[in-house]
Amino acid sequence: MATMELQSNVGSRLAVSVNGEPRTTEARTLAELVDETGLAGARIATAVNGEFVPERARAALHLAEGDRIEIVSPRQGG
Repeated sequence: MATMELQSNVGSRLAVSVNGEPRTTEARTLAELVDETGLAGARIATAVNGEFVPERARAALHLAEGDRIEIVSPRQGG
C-alpha cells in the first residue's frame, strides 16, 4: 500500500512560500527546490520555517505543503 501512496505523490505539486512569494513546486527536498530555482552550486543560505538548514542537510530535508522557505545569498558592498 505504501508503494501506491508514493506513486500518487509523484508529479503532484506542493504549495510553498519562497522568500515570501507563493510558489508551487514538484520538488520534494530542499536540495531539489534549490536546483529548481537555478541556484544549485551558488553560495546561498537556506531556512525552512525559520530554521537554518546547512547545505549538507538540504537533500535530506523533505518539504511539506505550506513550508516557508528562505533562500538568501551574500552581497558585497557597504
